[in-house]
Amino acid sequence: MNVNPDKRCNFDCLYCQVDRSVPAPGWKFDVVRAEEELRTILAADLARHPRFAAVPADQRRIKDIALSGDGEPTTLPNFAETIAMVARVKPPRVKIVLITDAGGLDRADVKRGIDLLDANDGEVWAKLDAGTEEYFKFVNRTTVPFPRILKNITQCAQERPVVIQSLFLKVHAKGPTPEEVAAYCDRLHEIVAAGGRIKLVQVSTLARKAMTVVDRIPAWQFVAPLSDVEVDAIAAVVRARTGLNVESYPGA
Repeated sequence: MNVNPDKRCNFDCLYCQVDRSVPAPGWKFDVVRAEEELRTILAADLARHPRFAAVPADQRRIKDIALSGDGEPTTLPNFAETIAMVARVKPPRVKIVLITDAGGLDRADVKRGIDLLDANDGEVWAKLDAGTEEYFKFVNRTTVPFPRILKNITQCAQERPVVIQSLFLKVHAKGPTPEEVAAYCDRLHEIVAAGGRIKLVQVSTLARKAMTVVDRIPAWQFVAPLSDVEVDAIAAVVRARTGLNVESYPGA
C-alpha cells in the first residue's frame, strides 16, 4: 500500500527508483479512500487476475499488507490511524508489515502505530544499508544521523523481533569493502547485545532495470547490482560473523 503518493521521504538513497525529477501529483494519503480501495482488493478473486491465474489454488492467498511506496511511511502525520484502519480491514492471519528506513521510529504517533502492529500480526522491517556513518551518508543521503537510526532500530527490536533489510550495490563499479561489511556486522552485534531481537537479515541488491529512469535520475548512471555470487558472499559473511538467520536476494 503506497502511503506516500506525495513522494515524501527523509532519505534520498542512491538506489531509489522513485523519479523525483517529476513532481508528485499533489495527492495526499487519504485514510478513508485507502480503506475503500483496500476492501475492494481484499474482496477480489485473485484467480481472475492475469498475474495470479497460474498460481496453484492452495498458494493463491494474501500473506501480508505492507506499508511502503514512493516515500517513508513513518512520515505520515496520521500513521497510527492508518495502522488502525488496516488492522480493522485485514483478514485474520494476514500480517501487517511496516517497511521503514527507521528514521521516524521514535515519533510518538509511530510508536502508537507500532503498538497496534504488535496486537495485529504486525512486523517491522527496518532498513540498514551500512556499518559506518560515512558509508551511510554516501548511500542513503540523509540528514538523519546514523546513531539515531541505530538507536531507533535497537529500541524497536528490544520490544519485538524485527527484520533487517539491507541493500548492497556497486557504485562506480565497486561494491562495499570487506571493512564496511565487517562494520555492518558489528552494528548488528551491537543491536543484539543491547537486547534487540533480529528475526531475519535480508541481504539484497538492485533487482529492477533502470532503463526507464536512468536519464532523469543521475545516480542510476553509476550504480549497478552486485552479482549473485557477491550477494551470497556478503550473506555468508553476515551469517558467519553474527550467527543470525540471513537470507540473500540476488538481483534479477
